[in-house]
Amino acid sequence: MITIRKATREDATVIIDFQQKMAWETERMTLVHDIINKGVNAVFTEPSRGRYWVAENEDVIVASLLITFEWSDWRNCNVWWFQSVYVLPEFRRKGIFRSMYHHIKGEADKEGIPGLRLYVETNNFPAQNTYEALGMKSLHYKMYEWMKE
Repeated sequence: MITIRKATREDATVIIDFQQKMAWETERMTLVHDIINKGVNAVFTEPSRGRYWVAENEDVIVASLLITFEWSDWRNCNVWWFQSVYVLPEFRRKGIFRSMYHHIKGEADKEGIPGLRLYVETNNFPAQNTYEALGMKSLHYKMYEWMKE
């Protein structure tokens, strides 16, 4: 049985490991351990940066994600962004993200959050299909970035 809960600082080691795996899997990037360690722990130190959530199967963490906040002047409140979503390969396509999504959507409703957003790689069709099946819509926006390497 899958349990969804807010992550605690004690979960940081697993979340860091998941982020390193995701960076390699999606971008063939090796993250600098000291930087990702500080980055993950910064969320626990300063909750205004975001909230991690984990999914457990028999007390073993099998997925994690980060919710960050974007101020919307149009709505006069925050919108929540899903980021850093990682599910262990052997647990994918088993409804774990769906469970996490519904749980977090329920939390957002309780807090008066008007919407949930995420971005996805243009070639990640399985993820796109999952998000659309959950009722999320692809928008007409493109994402641009400048990122120091």
